[in-house]
Amino acid sequence: MRKFKTPEKNRPSYTYYPARGIKIEINPGENGVTNALINMLHDWDDQEVDAKRREDYHAPVHLESYQVASDEDATDRNPFLIDTEPNPLACLIQSIDADEHEDRLAKLRSAIETLLPQQKALIQKVFYEGCTYVDIAAEEGVSEAAIRNRLKKIFNNLRKKI
Repeated sequence: MRKFKTPEKNRPSYTYYPARGIKIEINPGENGVTNALINMLHDWDDQEVDAKRREDYHAPVHLESYQVASDEDATDRNPFLIDTEPNPLACLIQSIDADEHEDRLAKLRSAIETLLPQQKALIQKVFYEGCTYVDIAAEEGVSEAAIRNRLKKIFNNLRKKI
């Protein structure tokens, strides 16, 4: 099978490569060969090349990829045969974990709403803005230990409400 189409400059004649390996050149006018016959042979070759390209594009996995040389099954090494569906038990556990996580987040949000405005601002700076304790302490004019103590009180308060 040809890998490429015959260029236009080589189309006045047709070259045939039989299994024996002897190249046969077919020219118009020899043994009743017409230009129409040569064009038809080139068209058939073009159709084969196009079909091969489509097959290679759409079906990159061939029979050889399903077996190894010793005729053993090679499905474990073929990505097209791998079961991509997760374990049903794992899906169930994951959904329960996700529901539980959502419940905890909802409780945390409602607990944060009960905090004082200064406490909410401190939580905002630490967890959402990424400020360090040192930066917050310098901004408020207190020690770093004071900020840690405030956060400790906030966490204890939240823990009780959750």
